[in-house]
Amino acid sequence: MKKLSVLFGAVMMFVSVGMAKAQKIATLDLVSVLNAMPEKKKADTDLKAFLDVKEAEIKKKTDAMQTKYALYTKEAPSKTEAENKVRQEEMQKLQTEAQQMSERAQKDLAEKEKLAYAPIEKKVMDAVNKVAKANSYDYIMDTNSTGLIYKGGPDATAAVKKELGLQ
Repeated sequence: MKKLSVLFGAVMMFVSVGMAKAQKIATLDLVSVLNAMPEKKKADTDLKAFLDVKEAEIKKKTDAMQTKYALYTKEAPSKTEAENKVRQEEMQKLQTEAQQMSERAQKDLAEKEKLAYAPIEKKVMDAVNKVAKANSYDYIMDTNSTGLIYKGGPDATAAVKKELGLQ
């Protein structure tokens, strides 16, 4: 019994020491920080413009393809089987080109996004790290993530915005 009470005392002392060194947790509304950044707004505008240009090019190509398809379909009964076969192959080639153009546009957009957002992400993370160290936070959790279950600690959003000069 005496061993049990010594063990219980040791466990309680261990728990007390753990509680004394409580972790400081803060939350951060990352979306609001990003949306307040002029760099992010400019990147979004540039990417939207790039996407609009690519979509216009793809639409032009598909519209031309559809016009040609309608013409070929209309003229098919008056053409020979060999001519129709050549036209069908041409349409398949045009469809493949349009699909490749779309895939290339998606790949280019993803690459442009990566290049545009990388410096913004680095700037925000540097500010978050600086605020966390200055306020002795052990963790800063994004309030928008689905992993956040409880939000009761201090909110670091204002401090991060201030660090980025966004107030």
